[in-house]
Formats: sequence, structure tokens, C-alpha cells
Amino acid sequence: MARKKKKLRIIPLGGLGEIGKNITVFEYGEDIIVVDCGIAFPEDDMLGIDLVIPDVTYLSKNKDKIKGFILTHGHEDHIGALPYILKDINVPVYGTKLTLGLVEQKLAEHELLSSVKLKTVKQSDVIQLGCFKVEFIRSSHSIADSVALAIFTPVGIIVHTGDFKVDYTPIEGEPIDLARLAELGKKGVLLLMADSTNVEREGYTMSERTVGQTLDEIFMDSKSRILVATFASNVHRVQQVINAAVKFKRKVSICGRSMVNVVNVAMELGYMNVPEGVIIDIDSINKYPPEKLVIITTGSQGEPMSALSRMASGEHRKVEIVPGDKVIISATPIPGNEKFVSKVVNELFKKGAKVIYEALADIHVSGHACQEELKLIHSLIKPNYFIPVHGEYRHLKQHGNLAHELGMPKENIFIMDIGNVLEITDGVAKLNGNVSSGRVLVDGLGVGDVGNIVLRDRKHLSQDGLIVVVISIESSSGELVAGPDVISRGFVYVRESEDLMEEIREISRKALEKCDEKKKSDWATKKSIIRDALRDYLYERTKRRPMILPIIMEV
Repeated sequence: MARKKKKLRIIPLGGLGEIGKNITVFEYGEDIIVVDCGIAFPEDDMLGIDLVIPDVTYLSKNKDKIKGFILTHGHEDHIGALPYILKDINVPVYGTKLTLGLVEQKLAEHELLSSVKLKTVKQSDVIQLGCFKVEFIRSSHSIADSVALAIFTPVGIIVHTGDFKVDYTPIEGEPIDLARLAELGKKGVLLLMADSTNVEREGYTMSERTVGQTLDEIFMDSKSRILVATFASNVHRVQQVINAAVKFKRKVSICGRSMVNVVNVAMELGYMNVPEGVIIDIDSINKYPPEKLVIITTGSQGEPMSALSRMASGEHRKVEIVPGDKVIISATPIPGNEKFVSKVVNELFKKGAKVIYEALADIHVSGHACQEELKLIHSLIKPNYFIPVHGEYRHLKQHGNLAHELGMPKENIFIMDIGNVLEITDGVAKLNGNVSSGRVLVDGLGVGDVGNIVLRDRKHLSQDGLIVVVISIESSSGELVAGPDVISRGFVYVRESEDLMEEIREISRKALEKCDEKKKSDWATKKSIIRDALRDYLYERTKRRPMILPIIMEV
């Protein structure tokens, strides 16, 4: 009998058709490795949800096979779900020094630090995990210590770029290791998985250093206090703000919990160079004249509870925006956040601040590769097969088109959905089935206890409000003892709608009498009849559909 051939299975459980929650499974025989494990931020219709993590049911079922998590860099959309998933799947986590420094902090918050093995690797290290050999290749991104991965499998080499751009003049360290990628291309690469975020942008992404030049110009001309909002994880950007502050003899104060955490980790691990005495405590800012002060803060996305939003609305306990302040928003709004950012910019202008954002100056550059850099990577690696990753569907499709323009046959390009399985046997790749995948919603301390039905109810309540009808019934005779009493929340204001409330009581009473006539004695039926009668009446009268909760009490 012919032996069944082992297949390499590649299963993305997140990060495709969406921006965020990046996680990909590589499986061969009895070995599994997982690349990245990130979160996504909630969409507008996810009322009350804090964050979204990937559904890892498939990994839970196969936890004995998992040899480790491998991280490409320390951004939330690549590491943020680890504390939730390591509770169930406790395997070693491999990453570079800064990446694991940020993971450590997260695990400490979740009281998991002592139970999880974190294994630090350096760029260019090679590790063996089961039948997989993984090489960490130096890369460039908007956070230090980023890597691309070469995964040596029994069926061939896979290159996963992670998030990257080609920056020839990085702020720290050396540029992306194009020579190593070219060497792998010469050896022969079976499959490339590459970042698609900026595939719609022509040309090249500008170097991070261009932001430093713009900052110098702004600082040179400024006689007032400067506030800079950026992503906490963008260590290079924060370093450039500090460099400009040192150059123009200003003190720096750090504001926002995540910013303080990341700066502390980066300084501890030597990824930021800050001269002694430059950073001052936020409580000391009033001791310095405005022209000697820079505040670096979170909130570049206009998040309602972030430090910059609270400053803009006058609710921040330590920092008050005053006329003449110069506020630099050094980030591009993530799709969906434009309204929040716009609101914050308007509020800052109202307070008399001068606001500089991307439309007005080069104070932000992307961390992702544009078309010409993507073409360079494809041309160096020359893969047999290609999976575009890290992007919404349109990004993946456009990246597929770009690969086709560079000469790759269409049948070798796989535009995948999360949960799809790509199998490779004897150098031949084909899609074969799906595994369970999707999203798990985190609300407060609850993980996965809020699903579509709860979200639907929240949406219903937020749009149309709630009517509660309370009725007391004599248990032996079934006669009405008290009520119906009507409570309205978010539907109408009771005092101004006495007539409507009286009509609701009357309709509830009649519906109850109808139940008695038809000898419908079980409560579920009574509630249902009251609900139906009120729903029809209220829609006719108000053209609204509030949630209706009849409550029957036996006395």
C-alpha cells in the first residue's frame, strides 16, 4: 500500500480581508508553528467591545502539535492577542529583544509572565522547531527590531515578509537585508507571503529620516510649547522628537499609559538614546517656560479616552491646551478613525492651538512598502507561488495583480480568506477546505461571552430604546392584581408622553384579557401576545421599534 504523502498546510486565522489580528498557521505532519498573534480594533457597530482577537479553535484542538509562536515585530496587531491565547495554549514564544520586551509587559498585566517561556532571538538567527527551521531576517518597519522570516519546510522555502518597507537610511541599525533575500531567491523560494497594506500607493515609501528634518524645521520656528501625538510603538518617531528637543534645548515629558510603557521598555533595552535629564515627569511641566517644553502623547487616532482627546476636550488632569500651543499629529488616521481625528483637530483649533497634521507637512511616513518596493521584493525572491497577506480584500487583489504583472501565472497566486487551507505536496499547491475561524470579542474581562445576538440587542437598544411592562397576577385565580406599569428607557420621556404610556397600559391589559379568554395560561405565551400587540401599536403610532420586555410577577 502506498504511503500517504505528508502535506504542508498553510492556514491564515486572521489578517486577510481585514487590517489587524494577524495570525498564520504552518503545519506539516505532527508539527505546527504559528506566526504572529494579534488583535484588531472594534468596528463602529461593535458597541461596547474593547478589542477583537482571532478564533483559535483549530489551534486548541491541535495544541499538542504546536512547537511555538514566532513574532515578526511588536505591534498590537501582531502580538496583542497573546495574553488571551497563551492562557489555553502555553507554548514558547520566539521574538527579538524589543518585541519580547513589549510582550513581557502584556503578560505581566495578565499575570502570565512566570508561566510562559519567552525565547529571545537576534536578527539572522536560525532556530529549529520540529521539522521547521526558521531564519529571522533583518527588516525595516515603523518599530525597531522587525524581522522577515524564511521558513525552511520539508517541501521548500517559504518567505514571510512581516510588515516592512525598504528604508535605506533607517533611524537605528542597518537597512533591510536585501542581500539575504536575494540569496534565498537564488536557492529557490516555494512561496512568498508579503505585506499588502500600501499596494495601492505608487512609488516608494519615504524614509523615516524625512520626518526628522520636518520636526527640526518646526522646532526651529517655534517659540511656544510643542505637543506631539504619535503611535506609542513608533520608537523611531519618538526618538526623532527627542533628538529635536535636545537640539533646541527643550525638556520632554511623556504622556499616556502606553507611551510611558513603550518608552520605558525601549530605553531599558537600549533601543532609545535619551541624554540624562531630558525627560521630566508630567507633574513638573509647570516649572518650565512653554518654549522649553515638548510633550509626547498618545491619541494620534483621536481615540475617545486617549490623552490627546482628553486634552482637546479639557478633561485631562495634568495638561491643559492653551492658546499658542503647537500640536503635531504625527500619524495617518487608520481607516474608520477619520471622524475621531477630525473632531480632535477641531477641538484643538477651538482652544487656540496651532495644529500641524499630515495634510499640512511631512510629519508622518508609513511603515509599509509602496508598489516599487513590493516589485523589488518579488523580483529578488522570484517565488513559485504567492499569497498576499496583511490587507483588506482590495489590497490582496491589487497585490495579486501586481505579482501577475511581474510575470507570475494567475493560477500560482492565491487570494485567501481566513480559515482557508492551502496544501502543498511535491511542489504543487492547491486550496483544500477550511477550518473554523473568525473573531472573538473581548468586552471588559469577558472573552467571547458577547456574540452576535448580544451585539444585535445592544444595537437595537441604542437605536430604539426599551419599554418594560410590569404586571402582577394573583397566583391562584390568575387575576390582575397590579399594573400594568410601564418603564421607558431611551424610547420616550415618560412625563412628556403620559397619553402614550396610558395607551400602552390599556393595550397590555386587553392583550392579557384575550389570553384569559383563550385559556392561554403559560407565561411565555402571555408575554409573547403582549409583546406582539405593543410592537404593532408602537410602530404604527411612533414609527419606532423599541425592545419590549414584558415582566409577569405572581403574588
